[in-house]
Amino acid sequence: MKDSPRTYGVELVRGPFVSIPTHPDTVDSPADLVKFVSSREKQRPLAVDLFCGAGGLSVGLTDAGYDVVLGVDSDPVALETYAGLHPGLALCRDLGTPKAVDEVADLISELNVQVVAGGPPCQPFSKAGASKIRSLVQTGIRPEHDERRDLWEAFLEVVQRVQPPAVLFENVPDMAIAEDTTIVRRLVAELEADGYAVHTVLLHAYEHGVPQFRQRFFLVALAAGIGFSWPAPRPTQVTVGDAIRDLPPVEGGWRPPNGAVGFLPYEATPEANTFVRRARQGLRGANGSRIYDHITRPVRNDDRMIFESMNASTLYSEIDESLKRYRDDIFDDKYKRLSWDKPSRSITAHIARDGYWYIHPDQTRTLTVREAARLQTFPDHVRFAGPPTAAFRQIGNAVPPLLAERVAGRIRQALHDSEPNRPSTATLSRLIASWFDEKTNLAMPWLEAPTAWSALQGYLLLDRAQDDALGRAWPVIEKLDRPSLTIESTEELVGVAERIGRRKRVDRILEAANWYTQNPDTLTTYKGLRSAPNVGAVTAGMATLADITTGPPPVVVNRASLRVASRVFGLSLQQRRPGTDGRLAITRLLGGPSGTQSDDARTVMAGVLELAASLCGTEDPLCQRCPLATLCDTAIDSDVAIALG
Repeated sequence: MKDSPRTYGVELVRGPFVSIPTHPDTVDSPADLVKFVSSREKQRPLAVDLFCGAGGLSVGLTDAGYDVVLGVDSDPVALETYAGLHPGLALCRDLGTPKAVDEVADLISELNVQVVAGGPPCQPFSKAGASKIRSLVQTGIRPEHDERRDLWEAFLEVVQRVQPPAVLFENVPDMAIAEDTTIVRRLVAELEADGYAVHTVLLHAYEHGVPQFRQRFFLVALAAGIGFSWPAPRPTQVTVGDAIRDLPPVEGGWRPPNGAVGFLPYEATPEANTFVRRARQGLRGANGSRIYDHITRPVRNDDRMIFESMNASTLYSEIDESLKRYRDDIFDDKYKRLSWDKPSRSITAHIARDGYWYIHPDQTRTLTVREAARLQTFPDHVRFAGPPTAAFRQIGNAVPPLLAERVAGRIRQALHDSEPNRPSTATLSRLIASWFDEKTNLAMPWLEAPTAWSALQGYLLLDRAQDDALGRAWPVIEKLDRPSLTIESTEELVGVAERIGRRKRVDRILEAANWYTQNPDTLTTYKGLRSAPNVGAVTAGMATLADITTGPPPVVVNRASLRVASRVFGLSLQQRRPGTDGRLAITRLLGGPSGTQSDDARTVMAGVLELAASLCGTEDPLCQRCPLATLCDTAIDSDVAIALG
């Protein structure tokens, strides 16, 4: 019996396979690169890009005034794109191997480079990537340990061996603000131990001229303790309309008649906005009136009906049931029509698989390669090697060049100004840890509870209690170190709670105790602790602080810890994105492990919370007794700190 032929919802249309000629100043080997660099007439500062991909970060560095003379990646198709854009060497190497790290570090050491930049593959850290990896592990397709997670160590090793004046590191936000912050804290600690001043931030691309809602983690490290300031947000947003409305309309599945060299005519308008004028820069001669790569996928008939029924606010769950091909309880945003008047959703590598997240604002199709590149701020002269799927993947994996340019420009300015930096993370964390270790009569005694459970119930009952209430209640709570013991001692617990006026809280404690008794394994991890009723992120964090066996040191984000971080760094964290920017700032207070320092993050986190409760209150902070008085931005401005100094 013959297999039935496979059928498709659309006619298969092969995309043009684009081949990219190399840059005129391309070299073929490491030895030739050394000769090329030494013979240059144009003496702009040099940079290298590790894990360069198609070169979005390098385009930004170039626009900021650097010559990027070395790009390293293991993807030959992306490197073909890269080699067409930049002088020097595009080196195909897997930096997951020690041999490649040795070769690259030795090569860079010969080049007198000012900036080592890079963004190791981020899928293991991103939420979508982590979910996909878990699925592949469960089905046995890939091993549990993802070697790509270790590529940040390869980046760090190259930097430590080369010791450049500046380091630029980029990755997904979850690398910095997910549950386990060990990697970012170690990066900071290792670089500080080598004498760098380290600066971290979560940048929102739409605040810096990029027409998409994209958030990225950036780390800048400057040698000799040089200070740095991140680019300020721009006052206006660039919208999808600003970025792509000038492009001619096309049908889904349209292909240029001449394949890879085919194009659509383009007519520039006198009123073209700043974004479009920037996109068209660098086009010479006939190319100034052409648009390349303005192609996208064919559209299925049922998708066409869906697209036509949608506007920018339509949810997948609102689509006609007869047209749905996916569950709307899982894929609530499977289809998204973009709005002319807002930035796009983040352009990611997912666009290489399908374009349903990126439906054109008014045409019945998904985005073209050129439109995706525009939304990532690639200039129109940049073309991408391979078929359209490879182009979409390269675009989605790239750092938006405009965002990279803004950060790289600030690096150049900082190196020129050479202003001193604020105290290091290591200094702050050591002071907090020492203060906490020496402190007696804690305002938050559950921070030193014998078990996760006693810490958890202590916080639930005694948070923000007066000193006399703590003195009466904590000795009893401390001894109830198991949920079952708490249940057995209900009468004693109620009596203590009534004496301090907190009887209503007992019911919540008992409900959690019953849950843990019935689900004892949930007491062993942070995620498990959070699964109980009445136990949120902060409560579980308090328990995890007390019990080292429950997981990595937690970052406890509440008003208290945000208050300390806000005052130390002079930021408005409680008003502006406390769950992201605030979490990163608190993480920076914790310090991290390095070759010369152990990981005291648990002690430091406990110290931050105790500082907030005992000295750094909402009103009249006791700066004269604070271990950070002479280093805190807020205290430094006070008469008390000046007297101390």
